[in-house]
Amino acid sequence: MESNKIRLQKIIADAGIASRRKAEELISSGAVTVNGKRAKLGDKADPYKDKITVAGREITLRRDARKYYIMLHKPRGFITTMSDEGGRKCVAELVDEIPARLFPVG
Repeated sequence: MESNKIRLQKIIADAGIASRRKAEELISSGAVTVNGKRAKLGDKADPYKDKITVAGREITLRRDARKYYIMLHKPRGFITTMSDEGGRKCVAELVDEIPARLFPVG
């Protein structure tokens, strides 16, 4: 059923493996397979039925994953991102006790 299929880069990002852009690079490099076949950009899959691997490691999404919505007053000196190559303080440091992958907005 085509309606349950999602773009591979979204599945990879939702699994916490990589950002969507990095997932596109992984797909292009041949590191991603779906049901044993090498994936290509634009491919879709059903994350709950298809076997998806990234660099030989199978990924799965949980149907029952809890969702968290957090409103946070960002203190001065922090940036709205989950990591920073420049070593600046990130909002991730303020929410590190939340047991889920978070996506900052703002």
